[in-house]
Amino acid sequence: MPEQHRPVAVVVDLYTCSHFLLDAFTALGVDVVQVKSNPELPAFGAEMAYLATVSGSDPATLAGELARYSPIAVVAGQETDVLLADALSERMGLPSNGTALSSARRNKYDMAEALRRAGVRCAEQFKSGSAEEVVAWAEAAGRYPVVVKPLASAATDSVAICADAGQVRKAADAILGTETIWGEANHEVLVQSYLDGVEYVVDMVSWQGRRYTCGVWEYRKRLVGVHNIYDYEVLLPAEDSRVAELTGYVDSALRALGISYGPTHAEVIITPDGPALVEVGARTAGNLSPAFHDQCLGANQAGLTALAYARPRDFLDRYADRCYTALCQAWVYNTPTDRAGVVTHVDQDVVAEIQALPTVSEVIVKLRKGWRMTPTVDLLSSTLKVFMAADSTQDLQRDYQRVTELKDRVYQLD
Repeated sequence: MPEQHRPVAVVVDLYTCSHFLLDAFTALGVDVVQVKSNPELPAFGAEMAYLATVSGSDPATLAGELARYSPIAVVAGQETDVLLADALSERMGLPSNGTALSSARRNKYDMAEALRRAGVRCAEQFKSGSAEEVVAWAEAAGRYPVVVKPLASAATDSVAICADAGQVRKAADAILGTETIWGEANHEVLVQSYLDGVEYVVDMVSWQGRRYTCGVWEYRKRLVGVHNIYDYEVLLPAEDSRVAELTGYVDSALRALGISYGPTHAEVIITPDGPALVEVGARTAGNLSPAFHDQCLGANQAGLTALAYARPRDFLDRYADRCYTALCQAWVYNTPTDRAGVVTHVDQDVVAEIQALPTVSEVIVKLRKGWRMTPTVDLLSSTLKVFMAADSTQDLQRDYQRVTELKDRVYQLD
């Protein structure tokens, strides 16, 4: 290994939105070593962008190989990497959330039970490898609807809001024996009481248990059959009373889950009894767009995560125990579709027309030629992600309507 002078951060499985961590650490003069827990997973960028790449999933072996770089941090790139990042950071004596509650930061059943033990409001729940047992629990609870979902997936994968026993059985059967979006087997299924209310996302970065709130967004969703699909997210002004209520609750939830370091992405519903957690990921948000968030919030979660690990004193002095300021109004629109087929062409002229709308900051085209489009039932099956910012709601509504008119013209199908 060549002589090393710059500090090094380790990121596990650096792909999709987590690739922004590479840019953020590099901007602070920190080299990045990527760990590929699965050599078949794609990584972001050219190999030259990293100081090194290390493959494997055994913490003891990896810790030995990574020790030569004297890293300052180990950060999870994706949802599936939380357990490995916890194990590596703990084993190497680095800032860590530890392994004692790692399962509660991935397994949704363990997550809610950890909150319950700490006296933090959460859903009632049951898990089983038997669809009949799941149905029996829902019937005994006597309160429909209920929510059926995998224990450890993401992006609303296979999440169903069920109004009766038949829908519960169908949803459970659709999960058991299949795999999550990460390729992990679904041996059990989770059923939870329905949390009635508006859902929000709360993104934070923590250091030594002190937190900066990067943004609070209100989800606008639409129920299509048993699936409550994403439509768009609305940035809340920091002075909105819901922001203080939500951030206080999420702080309590993160403490119950043992999260003292790094980024988190929490989804919370404000019920008639108060906030209750849907779930939280100990990683950066999936809708992260650094330039857009800098424009709307003055900072972004990837940059703040890198700052906390690389220059903790700066993070504590400038951000800890504080909250964002909304610099403008902002929406993030995940476009749905009811079309199905294989993409034969992506019309870049239509994409350019969307991009040229006055409020549109960025358009992410989610499908490519040869990929299959299916009717939208979750976040993964939406077709475009459109980041929008403006000074007025009317401008956002105008361009949102125009995007809805253009979205299905982006893709030609067989």
